[in-house]
Amino acid sequence: MRVPLSWLAEYVDLPDSNVELSRELTFAGLEVEAMHFVGKPLPAKEEGLEAKVSGFEWSPEHLVVGDVLEVRAHPDADRLVLVDLFDGEEKHVVVTGAPNLFAWRGEGPLAQPLKVAYARLGSQLYDGHKKGWHLTRLEKARIRGVESYSMICSEKELGISEEHEGILLFDKGAPAAGTPLQDYIGDVVLDIAITPNMSRNASLLGVAREVAALYGKELRTPTEGVEMAGPATSERISIEIREPVINPRFTATLIEGVEVGPSPYWMQHRLRLAGMRPISNIVDITNYVMLETGQPLHAFDYDILRRRAESAGAGKPKLITRLAESGEKLTTLDGIDRELDDFTILVCDEAGVLSLGGIMGGAESEVSDETTNVLLEAAGWDLISVRRSVQAQSLQTSEAGYRFSRGVHPAMASRGNLRAAELMRRLGNGVVCSGIVDEYPTPPEPVRVDLPLSEVDRYLGAELPKNEVISHLEALEFEVEDQGESLRVTMPDHRMDIGTGVVGIADLVEEVARIHGYEKIPETQITDTTPPQHGNPELEIEERVRDVLVDLGLQEVITYRLTHPDREARIRIPGEEGEEVGPEASYVRLANPIAADREVMRRSLLASVIEIVETNARTRESLAFFEIGKIYLPRPGAELPDEPYRLVLALSGSRQSASWLGGEGETEAMDFFDCKGVVEALVDALHLEGVTYEARSHPSFHPGRSAVVEVGGTVVGALGELHPAVRAAYDLPGSNPVLAAEFDLDALLARRPEHYEIREVSKYPAIVEDLALVLDDTTPAREVEALIRQTGGARLVDLELFDLYHGEQLGAGKKSLAYRLTYQSDEGTLTDKDAARLRNKVLKRLERELGAVLRG
Repeated sequence: MRVPLSWLAEYVDLPDSNVELSRELTFAGLEVEAMHFVGKPLPAKEEGLEAKVSGFEWSPEHLVVGDVLEVRAHPDADRLVLVDLFDGEEKHVVVTGAPNLFAWRGEGPLAQPLKVAYARLGSQLYDGHKKGWHLTRLEKARIRGVESYSMICSEKELGISEEHEGILLFDKGAPAAGTPLQDYIGDVVLDIAITPNMSRNASLLGVAREVAALYGKELRTPTEGVEMAGPATSERISIEIREPVINPRFTATLIEGVEVGPSPYWMQHRLRLAGMRPISNIVDITNYVMLETGQPLHAFDYDILRRRAESAGAGKPKLITRLAESGEKLTTLDGIDRELDDFTILVCDEAGVLSLGGIMGGAESEVSDETTNVLLEAAGWDLISVRRSVQAQSLQTSEAGYRFSRGVHPAMASRGNLRAAELMRRLGNGVVCSGIVDEYPTPPEPVRVDLPLSEVDRYLGAELPKNEVISHLEALEFEVEDQGESLRVTMPDHRMDIGTGVVGIADLVEEVARIHGYEKIPETQITDTTPPQHGNPELEIEERVRDVLVDLGLQEVITYRLTHPDREARIRIPGEEGEEVGPEASYVRLANPIAADREVMRRSLLASVIEIVETNARTRESLAFFEIGKIYLPRPGAELPDEPYRLVLALSGSRQSASWLGGEGETEAMDFFDCKGVVEALVDALHLEGVTYEARSHPSFHPGRSAVVEVGGTVVGALGELHPAVRAAYDLPGSNPVLAAEFDLDALLARRPEHYEIREVSKYPAIVEDLALVLDDTTPAREVEALIRQTGGARLVDLELFDLYHGEQLGAGKKSLAYRLTYQSDEGTLTDKDAARLRNKVLKRLERELGAVLRG
């Protein structure tokens, strides 16, 4: 939110230093992200300003208020005029093409001079004819035969706004010619980040209230008094609230005989500095009061409402707030035809829809240049309902929706309404009808919290005097009743963020700490009993898995848990019985998705990780990723889904990184066995027993290049090369295979032993020998390995398959598996006879049970 300090100073006395104010607000929770200096001197670097600074200083000698005395035609150009101007010292002739001066061309000397912003020779200004902000210095020039050495400025040239089509025309009450512009309209604008917990401060009064509390100053609120001279408003309009939970309050006033036109410059200037574009006095007033008080308003053309009521066969117009009905549509002020959701609250009349409640008005009933009677609405709306509708209609830029979706107390409605009505009377020459129509079915009860002083000290770790605690709370307009050892605190009606009970106590202590100053709270040793420390085995083992995979060279990624069914359909997710699940699968769907392509909770972690591979495949020659995260599986009849943990690995690209040493391995792509090696290293690090790999098809993996992983006979995961159809669904360059593995992490870790045996390293040498076995091609290698390990017993300390061979000399349907066996004893050195005895024992059993023979 942009806060002009000259506007803020209307409600509270400000400190002399802008930098100090910025720092104090930031420490109090209103972070000042940037400071824009509009003509005012910039702060010195040594002041230690954390916020970003922009803008430039207007020279008091060069940039002043000027009086336009006469506007004459240019002798040689129809689109230019000559302006006789007095700058407080002497008269000048200025050449300009500003179209908003043409109305006075040729009228002779003006009865009352026009007040403008005048730049003398040598002035530093922004170039009004270039995009962006480019400083330039004003020099002499000849324009169509007339010498020009000065100029009348637009807002763009002064850095106030992007407006440069016409010159800046001040109000009649502007100061005398020669007054430095810096003193008249110079300003400093704070760009404050309003976090959701501080949304009550999304207004000038909200920020002023904080400043008054921080500096012990008086808050000056604008008067709510309004001169009402017209007939009773209740005779001209009625209100019906059908959903009081969503619309707790609705107020309306009627201003008759208004003159729609430009608002005075002082209001336009403030609105532009605050980031809003002036439109007309009536619309500007609604925006001005919203920025001032935080209460959004909406102005209807009353005559349009009256004609709609007559066409519907009704008497006086009747405003109705209700939920949208099926098939209803509305063209909003931005010109967009919108289909309305059944959860959206609307402002209607008996002829149909008028506006989106709390968000944006409709185009048909908006105020125009022909409007003479204005119906002014200010209401209270349920923040959840507004937030949901803002998301559904993609109206995040709505200023009203921004405030209502964060919470505006219904008590603010009448205040904002009366304030705006009085401004319309003064600036639009209207007559305010008597009384305000105010429907307030269920005013909320005041929130009260008993605050023990001991809790203030305990939360802050420091003792604050009672009178100081009371002073801080009262400075924020809380009502405080001293009850000895505790305070009974009643919330002001503009606050919706203070809870009850224990939560309310914490909220109030936070308010005390903010105003006292977090930096003033001393560091102290904790006096409470330290809670007992308990281990978290689930988290510890999860971190162990991460450490192992990182040590193996994989990089952890974290992906969105929100996705779209079409995105996951590319991975061909297996369902309950292993069948492929497409976009029609049941998902946990969001009621208010943040984006059209993220409207459901994911069912597959593999799909999320492959998207990361797709994103990085064009920029990296070798990829190795993993992720641990939840998926979300709906349960029929249950309110909440199952949320099992999954572990996914993904590999692709070169097996080795390029090196100056070169080598054939640098061009080899990773394959199934690289992925299997990572999985084997992981299960070894987890000390899992009874792990087997069995070739089996999987909808996401290539036929014949996939396997499932079993632990103790239970399938815990699958690995393989990505299926060609899956690969084609992703934008994956080149021909390198993409390898992946997906595990049910809960099932995997449930089979991890709590304890495992650690064997002492033998001090005796080992014997290593190789065996090449010829077997039937259908014999699984895991059966061979299992028999070798069983037969070798304790002395067989390591077994490694290092070669697979097919050849004509082996015969049809045969293969050769070569194993490296390591024998070792803890009791003594093994001899060649011991090794031969073990080898023969292994070979005989392999021959007897699997028909294996030793390859010659």
